[in-house]
Amino acid sequence: MKKLPLLMTGLLMTALAFSFVVGISQTVRAGHGGVLQTWYTLDNKSKVQVYKCGEKICGKFIWLKEPLTEEGKPKVDINNEDESVRGKPIIGLVMLNGFVEDAETAHAWTAGTIYDPENGKTYSSKMTLNDDGTLTVRGYVGLPIFGRSQEWVKVD
Repeated sequence: MKKLPLLMTGLLMTALAFSFVVGISQTVRAGHGGVLQTWYTLDNKSKVQVYKCGEKICGKFIWLKEPLTEEGKPKVDINNEDESVRGKPIIGLVMLNGFVEDAETAHAWTAGTIYDPENGKTYSSKMTLNDDGTLTVRGYVGLPIFGRSQEWVKVD
């Protein structure tokens, strides 16, 4: 009779271990996988593809609502502080760079930068994946309190 409880205990421990491993793998996958998507930026002006770049997270423009200038030419990075890259197209331009997963906050990435082609400036940045599936992207100077945030929506 004592073998039955021992067998059940073994099965229970195996089931718990399996659940733990599955739970950990789901958490790891949600960490990067949740943010590794294509996102509409503010007012659906553009789409940014967020992807792994080495051990970090980056993002680039892959679509613009208005991709052409008034002259009918593809928009380029005319406001960049570096004159040597002002002729590069906006589509394909890396605008998120160097993000790492925040060890203290779930579904958050920090230590990155965000480039704003409208003014040619690069800002410190952090991102948070929200429970509703949106992505809050915050650009700032110095401390996060001195910045602004945008809510990005996942492209279906």
